[in-house]
Amino acid sequence: MKKITVLISIWLSAAAFFSCEKKTEAGSKPQAFDKEVQDLLKNMSLEEKAGQMTQIDIRNLLNNGYGNTDEKLDTARLKEAIQTYHVGSILNCIQAYTPEKWVELISQIQNEALQSPNKIPVLYGTDAMHGVGFIKDAVLFPHNIGMAASRNDQLVSQAAQVTSTEARSVGLTWNFAPVLDVGREPYWSRFEETFGEDVYITTQMGSAAVQMMEGSDLTSKTNIASCLKHFIGYSAPKNGIDRTQSHIPEIVLREYYLPPFREAINKGASSIMINSAEINGIPCHGNKWLLTDLLRTELGFTGMVVSDWEDVIRLHTWHKVAATPKEAVMMAVNAGVDMSMVPNDYSFPKYLVELVKEGKVSMARIDEAVGRILTLKIKLGLMKNPLPSIADVGVVGSDAHQQIALNAARESITLLKNDKNILPLAKDKKILLVGPAANSLSALHSSWSYTWQGSNESLYPETTKTIREALEASGNKANIRTNATTGFDDAANYDVSFIQKNTAGVDVIIVCVGEAAYAEQPGVIKDLNLPEAQKQLIVAAKKTGKPVIVCLVEGRPRLFPEEEALADAVIMCYRPGSKGADAFAEILYGDINPSGKLPFTYPRYDGDITTYDYKFKETEQQLKPGVSEFVAFNPQWPFGHGLSYTTFAYSNLNVNKSNFTKNDSVLVTVDISNTGARTGKIAVELYSRDHFASITPSERRLRKYTKIELKAGEKQTVSFTIKAADLQFVNKDLKTVTEAGAFDLMIGNLQTEIYFNE
Repeated sequence: MKKITVLISIWLSAAAFFSCEKKTEAGSKPQAFDKEVQDLLKNMSLEEKAGQMTQIDIRNLLNNGYGNTDEKLDTARLKEAIQTYHVGSILNCIQAYTPEKWVELISQIQNEALQSPNKIPVLYGTDAMHGVGFIKDAVLFPHNIGMAASRNDQLVSQAAQVTSTEARSVGLTWNFAPVLDVGREPYWSRFEETFGEDVYITTQMGSAAVQMMEGSDLTSKTNIASCLKHFIGYSAPKNGIDRTQSHIPEIVLREYYLPPFREAINKGASSIMINSAEINGIPCHGNKWLLTDLLRTELGFTGMVVSDWEDVIRLHTWHKVAATPKEAVMMAVNAGVDMSMVPNDYSFPKYLVELVKEGKVSMARIDEAVGRILTLKIKLGLMKNPLPSIADVGVVGSDAHQQIALNAARESITLLKNDKNILPLAKDKKILLVGPAANSLSALHSSWSYTWQGSNESLYPETTKTIREALEASGNKANIRTNATTGFDDAANYDVSFIQKNTAGVDVIIVCVGEAAYAEQPGVIKDLNLPEAQKQLIVAAKKTGKPVIVCLVEGRPRLFPEEEALADAVIMCYRPGSKGADAFAEILYGDINPSGKLPFTYPRYDGDITTYDYKFKETEQQLKPGVSEFVAFNPQWPFGHGLSYTTFAYSNLNVNKSNFTKNDSVLVTVDISNTGARTGKIAVELYSRDHFASITPSERRLRKYTKIELKAGEKQTVSFTIKAADLQFVNKDLKTVTEAGAFDLMIGNLQTEIYFNE
């Protein structure tokens, strides 16, 4: 009975938290639009306003309709979209276009828009998740999961700058990025798009991307509008499957999922995209508490809110909370959706006009939404000059941009295991190279790479190398023996007999395993274990008696605990992008010293998905009746793990004061020494541990990090400043607080204690 009472209490609390029937109404907080926006609104008809709130996919405007790949717009379809339905936004394409083609398409669209009564340009959106994946020859960076491994915010900023510059050069002014979903569920098929499991890293890197993408002037040729996504809790599906329900108590939502959005909003993000799924039974696209009370009133967001793909109508077709498509439109707009990514018909503006005339959606709400859309277009400079210039496209894929991608890949790739210092390899070593990832471009890039799924390798730049090609280009082609083919699923890539028959004279076997390219639901899996056929490649390699190096090319941790024990070295590449194979070769041969650190906990077992910031009780195990003891947290590799070809030592961890209050701060210093023989980079991480708190504290939380480079024998003092806000958490009253008490501060193998006084 007690358990039933508790469950009922939890359910009622969740229901109250996520109720859409909050007192704050969408549109109740007026936005101060400038005169230009107000003048436009006065001159626009209801139909024009509904059109501005509509976004459609460009594939509906191509010759012969959806799915055509000839890249030519149907002028009649375009005219219908702009002049009849007054469409305010268009998105994406079926595959990457050349920069020149983009300029032609955008110009054609904008010239049509300039023929409309109020001459309002179209806002063109794209998914430039790790570089502008829908421009041919654009530079693609490591996915966010790899960028997080770099522990280098500056690289994130540089990648964002390249992305915005290349996008803007062809007329793409709105990017559906960055992803601020915190990746704490590795089953989720968009895990690779996250910055990993830590809230602080996600907050820091997400904000760095927003600041550099948007800059101080959105009219600049190097800046575009960002779109934070997916608000909120999208990365925590209950069953791990994309776009399915999450169960998230408010205290958890506020502690782990809200901070990245709050910080990015404070940094001036222009727009937000909504979580496609539902939280505690309330679809996010119809949740007024999330989209108005929390986002607008509490967080103070004044930008535009856009739906995700087809998610307004899915309130009816998927979630079953709207009895009709028209009711779905009403629910979404009244909840706070400003623009609907429809994306394949004109039902949304038709229903919206009817709803306003019926009094079910207020004109004030329409003006509010359209005002936000117009404001963004004005800030981007589209009202003055919406046309891109062919003279600007030379920046796409430039050598300077390629170098930044190479630097990012170098710093993200993570050395997980290196028994007996088998790495780096001498370049005269003879290598047997096998596995499905050894000759796969798409596996190195995955989602949002020249197509949605990233799987069409014919669209990749000719200069982009596979791992096989990068090793052969390193001056070692004669020493590379391989049967690796380009198709990830090709039978030859799983042929253990090739290993058995080709080891004579070989010094080492490199087995490249992991995941093929995927995006969103096509990447859904039921088992985190590495596929058996890939495991058998490692087993077969070990049986030869040769040293075995495992290269992981994957967007999430795929498990192989027994086979890992057979490997002499393991290198984690994540999804390293355009220069990933080159960086891998450099690290393999020691031209570059690896410095990546895992941005997630790499599980040992499928049934033990525990993040690094676990609660103390989670490591308690009852080994026999009546006897409990604490056992060591034992993942395959812990969060923050990453080896180097040199060694580092920490010393002299000091604080300038042991007691502090909310009005001051603590200066933390530590000496880092390179005690090895090579120059190397190291991510220095500061963790805290709360001794006692009103909410069960985590075993540790990451509070600060930085990255430094040291020559052999060099020592450097690193400083961090800790304030009360750095140690805060969400309490039982849903308030963010720092409570008085003792905290451990930990860097490397060192630890000291400070005390906070309220």
